[in-house]
Amino acid sequence: MKGKHRSPARTTLVALALATGASAQAQQQTVKPPIAQYWMDVATHTFAGMPEMPGMSSIPFLGGSAYGNARGMAPGRWLDLALHTRARPGGTEGSHAIPSGMQMGSALPLLPVRPETPPPREPGEPDEGMPERPTGRILLYWGCSETVRQGQPRVVDLATAGPREFARVFAGRFAPDRGARIGPGYSIWPNEKNRASIPREASLIGDHAVSGDGVPPSLRFAIGQAQDFMPAIQLASSGQPADSIALQWQPIPTARAYFLHAMGKSGKDMVLWSSSETPDSGMGLFDYLSNPTIDRWVRERVLLPASETRCAVPKGIFASSATGEDHEGGGMLRMIAYGGELNLAHPPRPADPRKPWEPEWSARVRVKATTMSMLGMDSEAGDQPGAGRRSAPQESSQGEQQEGQSLPGIPAIPGAGKAIDAIRGIFGR
Repeated sequence: MKGKHRSPARTTLVALALATGASAQAQQQTVKPPIAQYWMDVATHTFAGMPEMPGMSSIPFLGGSAYGNARGMAPGRWLDLALHTRARPGGTEGSHAIPSGMQMGSALPLLPVRPETPPPREPGEPDEGMPERPTGRILLYWGCSETVRQGQPRVVDLATAGPREFARVFAGRFAPDRGARIGPGYSIWPNEKNRASIPREASLIGDHAVSGDGVPPSLRFAIGQAQDFMPAIQLASSGQPADSIALQWQPIPTARAYFLHAMGKSGKDMVLWSSSETPDSGMGLFDYLSNPTIDRWVRERVLLPASETRCAVPKGIFASSATGEDHEGGGMLRMIAYGGELNLAHPPRPADPRKPWEPEWSARVRVKATTMSMLGMDSEAGDQPGAGRRSAPQESSQGEQQEGQSLPGIPAIPGAGKAIDAIRGIFGR
């Protein structure tokens, strides 16, 4: 039996393929993790129609004494700092030297995170069970438009819906968690020893340096205007829930994109709306985004471009039905301006893939601004507190918060909390 004959051309092609694969493997760059990693989360949070205020770190119910307010929406200017170094896996006491424009002294102390012990369960205390399913529906609308567009809303019946039905409304884009995974081994500011409020005029522009046991002496970098505290969003709104609500804002020079989201009640239904031009609830987008993600989602019309200054909530979607308890309707509107992200490493990555990259440190600086407003409260940018057409409900005489209310003076959305609990229970989280 004759053996198979391989042509010279085929033999040459096979040899080239093998050589190319071997060359690619030989040129794969060796990358080692940095000795130290540093994170800075920068945020400006406001209530629309109210003057900007410093971060309220001295007010306990706002959680101002804790790390993480930059990712929340409590009013003020916030800065979260986190350090992790491989040389000190248990954490290290460090210091972040800041520019004089911060108006907070020469440095901010970084303290290790202490392990937390969960509180003991009281004898006989029942475990948390599955929340009771509420009645009503979830209605999803989307897009900046004065009228409801064809094909809207998407509807989920809370009494009968399963994960597949909920996915039709809530399966959408979300901001992946790219921040510091805070826990033992990390050093943070603010902390229990220092939680100073950030002045309204504070600026991060200038030279920064991080030091501490196990921290490379080279951990120094400069911050420019693009990563400074963003100005407060100046959002103006007009119109009642039964009408289209017009929204307008002043452009922010350092913003890369904008996004708006509203949630409210219409009778027994919970209504969701977002400024996205695609059917996305947007509930997972109120966090920091990388520059490539922002640019891609602007192209996909999920986020509004930095040049946009107007939007409209469709007519009547937040107006209560005749049988609803709240005949005025309304809801809570949130808005975010995404700033640019700065990623640094030292020394820089070698262009030659044959040279290994062994960075001493890496740093990530993320910036955003947010604001929130009550739909149906006409306001102009820079209004003083209480200038809206409708006043916020007063706190109860016992000082208890109303259902769905997280901050004093912010009206509740009745029933919304139960609906969200049911959604979490169905998805097992």
